[in-house]
Amino acid sequence: MKKLLITLLCCIPFLLQAQQPKFGPAPSKSESKLKTWSKQQLKFATFYTAVTGNNSLADISVYSINPNTGILEEEVVSTPFDYTIAFGVRKIARLDYENRKNIFYNGTETSVSDAATVGNVEGLEYLFEFDYKRQQGSKFVDQQHFLRYVHDHWILKVEYVQDGFADLRYFESSQRYRYNIAKEFSLNVGLVQRFSEPYGFDPLSDLAGADFTNIAIDQGYGTNFEGEWLDPNGNVVAENNIVWNAVALPNVLNEYVDQERSLLPYQWNHSLVLGYDYYHYTKKFWLHSWASVLPLHVSAKNEYSYTNFVDGNTWFDYTGGLILGWQVNKRLGLFSEGKYHKYWNRAWHDFSVGFNYRII
Repeated sequence: MKKLLITLLCCIPFLLQAQQPKFGPAPSKSESKLKTWSKQQLKFATFYTAVTGNNSLADISVYSINPNTGILEEEVVSTPFDYTIAFGVRKIARLDYENRKNIFYNGTETSVSDAATVGNVEGLEYLFEFDYKRQQGSKFVDQQHFLRYVHDHWILKVEYVQDGFADLRYFESSQRYRYNIAKEFSLNVGLVQRFSEPYGFDPLSDLAGADFTNIAIDQGYGTNFEGEWLDPNGNVVAENNIVWNAVALPNVLNEYVDQERSLLPYQWNHSLVLGYDYYHYTKKFWLHSWASVLPLHVSAKNEYSYTNFVDGNTWFDYTGGLILGWQVNKRLGLFSEGKYHKYWNRAWHDFSVGFNYRII
């Protein structure tokens, strides 16, 4: 959360415009420059909020045999509808190959190019978005915030991403020197600061047997006179000890490990970054590609840092993206786009590839 606050503090200059007095002495030259600069950063920016929803999974019938009566029983499992409540403000210039999907922003806008190191214009671009979601019956909080300032010879970027459905959360800031080899191609080198989850932490490593059940009891689980196992709210989670040991107890231990790990602070990583960015566009063919490699890392002294987990600072992290479009002729068009991350031995990615053919 501290990192998120740091990111949000970068927006303070934008808010200063609202604090300019309507009456009183004329503003100084510095105040006038700040007001002009603030207006420039707010130009083309859009604040949006929206609620979207759709059906979730269809109802499912689950059959079981009552162990006491031997009668077949049916339970209908219903999943409530999915929804998203989004709040955000964005100022991101679209690239030449991008078309705006909707007239209004509703929080569902995603673009592979947002992950690129260099945007379509020089200057400041930003996105701040909070999403409250219910998906397949589970509730999540998603966040995506980033600031990107592109200059002809340097690049600054700060980003915070939280994907509740994918259980993904990371912060990254970078400061890079940019060297333009050609109008379409540039190299960059600099420093990256990131935080990661604690690695090498296992609160169950020294436990065995009855200790596992004692952990569940400490968490509020227990049994009744019928031999059923109940959760802290009094709901039956296992009808007997066999189901408890095979199904319920492992879930309880997973929750316990997540709970204990959440008490540990995130671990900072400081790394060298090398990257490139290539962008070529015509109406019939375009190629946008970028990549960054993090080959060297400062050795951290924290007990649960990834540096200690891999026994040294010799691992490679990398990220990249590719967007390709080719209008072969008046009827046939090919496209491909995707991005890939590999940080701390964990990978996440998305892609799409295909073709369009106009029949007439």
